[in-house]
Amino acid sequence: MKIKLLGLAIATLLFSCKEKPAVAQREVKQYTIEQFMDNEAIVGGSFSSDNSNLLISSNKSGIYNVYTIPATGGEMTPITQSDSTSIFAESYFPNDNRMLLSADGNGDEIDHLFVRELDGTIKDITPEKGAKASFYGWSKDDKFLYFGSNKRDPRFFDVYKLSIDDYSSKLLYQNNDGLDFSGMSNDENFFALSKSLNTNDSDLFLFDVTTKEMIKINENLSANSAQDFSNDNATFYYTTDDGGEFSYLMAYDLATKTKKKVIEKSWDVMGSGFTSEGKYMVVYVNEDGKNAIEVLDATTMKPISLPDFGENSITSVGFSDDEKWMRMYVGGSNSPSDLYTYNLETKEEHKLTNVLNKDIALEDLVTATVVRYKSFDGTEIPAIYYLPHQASAENKVPAMVWVHGGPGGQTRQNFSSLIQYMVNQGYAVLAVNNRGSSGYGKTFFKMDDKNHGEKDLQDCVEGKNWLAKQPEIDGEKIGIIGGSYGGYMTMAALTYTPEEFDVGVNLFGVTNWMRTLKSIPPYWESFRESLYLELGDPFTADSVRLKRISPLFHTDKVTKPLIVLQGSEDPRVLQVESDEIVAGVRKNNVPVEYVLFADEGHGFVKKENQIEAYSRILKFLDKYLKQAPASTLDAQKKEVEDGTKTLIK
Repeated sequence: MKIKLLGLAIATLLFSCKEKPAVAQREVKQYTIEQFMDNEAIVGGSFSSDNSNLLISSNKSGIYNVYTIPATGGEMTPITQSDSTSIFAESYFPNDNRMLLSADGNGDEIDHLFVRELDGTIKDITPEKGAKASFYGWSKDDKFLYFGSNKRDPRFFDVYKLSIDDYSSKLLYQNNDGLDFSGMSNDENFFALSKSLNTNDSDLFLFDVTTKEMIKINENLSANSAQDFSNDNATFYYTTDDGGEFSYLMAYDLATKTKKKVIEKSWDVMGSGFTSEGKYMVVYVNEDGKNAIEVLDATTMKPISLPDFGENSITSVGFSDDEKWMRMYVGGSNSPSDLYTYNLETKEEHKLTNVLNKDIALEDLVTATVVRYKSFDGTEIPAIYYLPHQASAENKVPAMVWVHGGPGGQTRQNFSSLIQYMVNQGYAVLAVNNRGSSGYGKTFFKMDDKNHGEKDLQDCVEGKNWLAKQPEIDGEKIGIIGGSYGGYMTMAALTYTPEEFDVGVNLFGVTNWMRTLKSIPPYWESFRESLYLELGDPFTADSVRLKRISPLFHTDKVTKPLIVLQGSEDPRVLQVESDEIVAGVRKNNVPVEYVLFADEGHGFVKKENQIEAYSRILKFLDKYLKQAPASTLDAQKKEVEDGTKTLIK
């Protein structure tokens, strides 16, 4: 089965906290949020059957739409022109210029698959109302596509095979056991299936269609993930952390049922797969929060040479079906990723995009550095640090502790318009990867299990303490910001450590764990129990602890200014979470701003909404953090606004 190879993240220099680079203060041009959001974001990159064009998605129109672009460079041609819901490119059809697209309903995450016909009409090929569909890949003979859908049972995803001639489909695998589809051999005889055991570990199975045998691949409790099947259907590749801290690549012989280790690194091998004819194997390694990519000759398993982009890195690659062309995304923490193509035969490369706004000088942006600091119990915490160019011991700047989503996420060394905007405007940002973050070994990953709002919060507080010791930072002006789980950490910080941070920025954060865990979407059923094992089961005695760590029930402790941003279509963190936390904190006569977007889900994807959200964040920080000495905050609390929220339609 032909499956796309995806990757993200960017390379940068590596420093420990003892090796922090010397800082030379210099003035920089400051840019508006409109200028930062005029950067273009491009994703995807499927080659047409004749390799003449790529199918991509871009947000140049303000939301994501689908475009084509010549493989050797040229103007982008719009394929869709939506002004409300983002539409994403999945793939060109294998043998003609039909296009497979996907879209949800304004952020509700109920994705459907669409075909853009040769005459320009667009057809929904998974039209079942309320059912979610995902593209799995093309058949080896190019006559079918595979997709997953929960139309039969909202809890579980079955596997379907759809004819590209008449769009009729048939059920290939009926998922009655809550297993997750993870891949399939080209001959459709082996299905890779996984069963989540907890948020780190999973069992991995191969289902033999011919014998009806369900073969368990792993022997011990470990993290196991299917990667790909060899082109000849003889070998199954998977990653596991069995017996170690990090995941490595294994090969399983389908005939002899024997295993061997193929690739092991000092970090997680987080992805691997073959090109369509099996000539190349691509390997992604999560190297301290960035992608390290190798393209191997599948015969020799030796890396092929790739273009050198200097300080920037290749963050993602994909191949044409004939394996003659490769597309690459190339960027850095201080520059958004541009799309390139590379002819593997002629060695010619072509830069297709220039996504950084031409009005922004690259030298005014900040390259992230990796630092590490000790937490309260001696645990070493990795973090990604952005220090404004204008900061110095003589010109101290305020700072924000940034917390990623999850739990179990990871802040990576990729480009963020919001972070660069904040840094450009004179705020240092320390993006902490607190205990429980992925990418640093399974022991570290499990450290926050049933410790949320406690030890992970202390890691954030120690990040603030690390910032306060830096000579370029004003230790009296440090806030905390985060989205989703990071938004929860913001509210936990303001609630349980109310005097540690000077302001809080909560983007769609969980504030009532009992409600959130009870209201997860039905299609999360396969890992619901794993979430409960990590966070607690709201239907048991765990509810006592969940209430204790839920900021909503302790809003009386909040004393510092707060801004909350929320999408009303969010299916993960419901709007009521933000409504109630705002109402609770306002009772304390504390400055609270609330920005609600009527047409956004879990995260803001429309440029006009991003501009509004990020400009409101900066105005809030300028008022309550940068311009206001800590000694005047008590006076500012008396200037609480009228209590109305801003609704962005």
